[in-house]
Amino acid sequence: MDYSSSYTPPRVWSGIKDNGGRFASINRPTAGPTHDKELPVGRHPLQLYSLGTPNGVKVTVMLEELLAAGHTGAEYDAWLIRIQDGDQFGSGFVSANPNSKIPALVDRSGATPIRVFESGAILMYLAEKFGSFLPLDGPKRAECLSWLFWQMGSAPFLGGGFGHFYAYAPTKIEYAIDRYAMEVKRQLDVLDRRLAESPYLAGDEYTVADMAVWPWYGTLVKGQLYEAGEFLQVQAYTHVLRWTNQIAQRPAVQRGRMVNRTMGAPSSQLHERHDAGDFDTKTQDKLAAPL
Repeated sequence: MDYSSSYTPPRVWSGIKDNGGRFASINRPTAGPTHDKELPVGRHPLQLYSLGTPNGVKVTVMLEELLAAGHTGAEYDAWLIRIQDGDQFGSGFVSANPNSKIPALVDRSGATPIRVFESGAILMYLAEKFGSFLPLDGPKRAECLSWLFWQMGSAPFLGGGFGHFYAYAPTKIEYAIDRYAMEVKRQLDVLDRRLAESPYLAGDEYTVADMAVWPWYGTLVKGQLYEAGEFLQVQAYTHVLRWTNQIAQRPAVQRGRMVNRTMGAPSSQLHERHDAGDFDTKTQDKLAAPL
């Protein structure tokens, strides 16, 4: 197959002249805030600043699972960060996460607020804080952490690689799509082989590893991510499908997937979450309903 191109990289990169694509307006080669804007603070110990993307869903699922398990200290306020509007470049958000990516968590339960950023770090922090969903046994803990960090290292190939070039790039580049499709299918095969021998990624127990992987790869094999189900032939990964369907039935997962969500049916969108009762009264269909 001919992948030839007339492009030759310059000796020094000087920026993109016509930065197209879905996220062109927020991409830039520098860090730091672009404007002053403090973050809101609610009444609960945990303050989450996020968006209902796969990385955001990891954390809201974890928080809802902790609450379902009886950890009342896991009550939280979830504030919507609209990345298309550049909320992540406000001074308050950059203070919470210097990388300007969602999600960011601030734990105000102690005398000094603690910031935690990167979704995997947030999952580990919460698991250790509440003693749940992360095994204490050495071998089981090692297996769980291995799959958690597998996800952190693998998902950029799925999202930033395959997802970008297949769904968002202004030009369809065959080489890039082929390269990342091959890697995503390899990753799905890794998961499928593991889940053929184990009900969950870390073994018999549902853990933070499942919470981290499910929003990305579970959604993908359901054909709900990048509209790429047919292209990737996701139905072939039967063990991943069994696993994702099992997790999707969990009430806490269903709630967590609604928080900070801004797409899909209005009844599935809870833009901000400040109380458990918000799921019944403040989804977008109810807020938009006539009085």
